[in-house]
Amino acid sequence: MFRAIADVLRTIGSTLASVVALPFKALARLFGGASRSGRGGRR
Repeated sequence: MFRAIADVLRTIGSTLASVVALPFKALARLFGGASRSGRGGRR
């Protein structure tokens, strides 16, 4: 019983973590690409 509850909480936690991390990854990619292109273009 407790193991099932722990599994559900773990699943919810991992899903929440990925959902929270997505916008930060998008922002990092956006700013990373902007700083890379602004610093002299491609090599």
